[in-house]
Amino acid sequence: MDARDAELKKELHASLQARRELGEDYESALVDSFLEKVDQRIDGAVERRVRRQLAERQLTSARDARAPKVTDSWGERFGFGIVSLVLAVPLSAIGGGVADLPGLLVAWAGIVGVNVVQVVRGNPELFRGRRAARDDDAWED
Repeated sequence: MDARDAELKKELHASLQARRELGEDYESALVDSFLEKVDQRIDGAVERRVRRQLAERQLTSARDARAPKVTDSWGERFGFGIVSLVLAVPLSAIGGGVADLPGLLVAWAGIVGVNVVQVVRGNPELFRGRRAARDDDAWED
């Protein structure tokens, strides 16, 4: 029982004691007075709860606003793939022309690397899921 409950209990006992001393003539006034105190207590509790919920919603909204938005649509992915392939041709020619096979391999490693980063950025759980499953299997051995 917290302090507010104890205070309300004291108010109830005081109201009952006053009713005994004053008689039935003052009963409705005493009941109204006690109910007013109960009503104030309920209003305070509701107000605190509403404030807490509002603060939680504002905090959630603020967190959502700060979180990066992933707006990777199919068109963006398709466009990135097309641009990647279009740029692969001159990069392959430059890499192969300057450093032969090693230059060509470096150019394609860069192209593949950029595309892998793009895929992982759009699907961060792609590699985490495999790593977590592999870790679970290691614990079972």
